[in-house]
Amino acid sequence: MPSILDKKMAEIHELQNIASQVRRDILRMVHQNNSGHPGGSLGCADLFTALYFEILKHNPKDFTMDGINQDMFFLSNGHISPVWYSVLARSGYFPVEELKTFRSINSRLQGHPTTDKNLPGIRIASGSLGQGISVAAGAALAKKLNNDNNLVYCLTGDGELQEGQIWEAAMFCPHHKIDNLVVIVDYNKKQIDGPTDKVLSLGNLQDKWEAFHWKVITANGNNMEELVETLRNVRNYTNKSKPVVILMSTEMGFGVDFMMGTHKWHGSAPNDEQLDKALSQLDETLGDY
Repeated sequence: MPSILDKKMAEIHELQNIASQVRRDILRMVHQNNSGHPGGSLGCADLFTALYFEILKHNPKDFTMDGINQDMFFLSNGHISPVWYSVLARSGYFPVEELKTFRSINSRLQGHPTTDKNLPGIRIASGSLGQGISVAAGAALAKKLNNDNNLVYCLTGDGELQEGQIWEAAMFCPHHKIDNLVVIVDYNKKQIDGPTDKVLSLGNLQDKWEAFHWKVITANGNNMEELVETLRNVRNYTNKSKPVVILMSTEMGFGVDFMMGTHKWHGSAPNDEQLDKALSQLDETLGDY
């Protein structure tokens, strides 16, 4: 019989396979309309795969805006919508074929997530940066009022931490003991105009979040095994009077060699030749749409 370790590694391998397909989806979606944000999407493919296929307590067939009796996820840095759309489709929220409509007129899959088209999985529009943690805090408070023991997760970009509203929310949450909230920072140290240290230095993020009275955890967001373990263990730190933040180190463009190590693919689409080169580095595991 397979050992517990063998089963664990098989699960990790399956998640890695899904993440590879998600990365293929991202590249093809952005390429087809020559528009979108592949860099951060590729970097966060492991996180979204781990959340939706392993961690979140959710039901794609019974999506509700209030999220009662389910975990909730909010995307604050909405420009990385390609990775979210791919994972939502692959996990059953809507047909995978719909990914073909990304950024098309009248599509439900706009460049930044919207709520007016009633796309399952989307609870807020997140085109303007800085707002996600505030919304997630409200949802987490509502869960407490409803005696709902599920968690609320929110992803924000590190460049997004330059928004003042982020730190207003960071003060609000510990004050109100919102300890059913898990914020994840995509800490890739790059934004659209260059490295965050050159655009506007973030300082020591661990010290900063701890000074705001958050429980701080660190993780490698491009190591599936470490990431899954971190996300599983995070529940041990919730409901203990402090909100939790995961500083998740990632590489923008992860999985495609010529897109890594630079901010230039933050919001640029690959041409035909670049797409072929990128796809050759990623296994097709679930079938392209």
